[in-house]
Amino acid sequence: MKLLVCVSKTPDTTSRIAFSSDGAQFDANGVQYIMNPYDEWYALVRALELKEAHGGTVTLINVGTESNDQVIRKGLAIGADNAVRVNCDPQSSLFVAKQIAEYARKENFDIVFCGKETIDYNSSEVGAMVAEFLDLPYVSFASKLDVSGQTATAARDIEGGTEMVEVDLPFVVSAAKGMAEQRIPNMQGIMMAKRKPLDVIDPVPFDELSTPVQYTLPPAKKTVQLFNADQMDELVRLLHEEAKVI
Repeated sequence: MKLLVCVSKTPDTTSRIAFSSDGAQFDANGVQYIMNPYDEWYALVRALELKEAHGGTVTLINVGTESNDQVIRKGLAIGADNAVRVNCDPQSSLFVAKQIAEYARKENFDIVFCGKETIDYNSSEVGAMVAEFLDLPYVSFASKLDVSGQTATAARDIEGGTEMVEVDLPFVVSAAKGMAEQRIPNMQGIMMAKRKPLDVIDPVPFDELSTPVQYTLPPAKKTVQLFNADQMDELVRLLHEEAKVI
């Protein structure tokens, strides 16, 4: 099987988030970056498990600048065979999806994996856009995935239960929690990753249709108020007059 895993670089969840004084740019000073967990823990690991069960190769693809190479190398250390980075600084999901799709089109992958979303933008857009560019079936938010011959069976968690989906290869899938278990790269994998190919390619021409105009932080959370047992009247008053249902 020939498998492609889309990986992205995201700020660590413990990083302090700030923007430039005019709000036009994200302030990356002091930010620790990691591979997007949904890409790493679920999409990549399930691709590796399928390779181990059925044979084949696992390729990583990232759309970004040279600063992303460290994150890509971690994916190689976990077990991917090779990687490709499209050398550009993307501003939109559509641009990223276009670059991934054009590479995937030439290489004829059986399955294109991506995480269900990135933990910074949470937009869940790239997988569907890649599938549309490639005119392939798309299975979103899959929590399980098995392949038999040229047919895959996927489970999707839905409200009140689980939906089972069958799809013929090739297709695009976004991986959610439950797809696989996280793997930690060992020392041998880390050393081997240094020798695995990481090809850098130029982006295909594609005009950005949208660009960020301004970033804003959410309103600060109000402090928690604590009440003693003998303050029930005041608690009831505040619930009636000030509490807001979100």
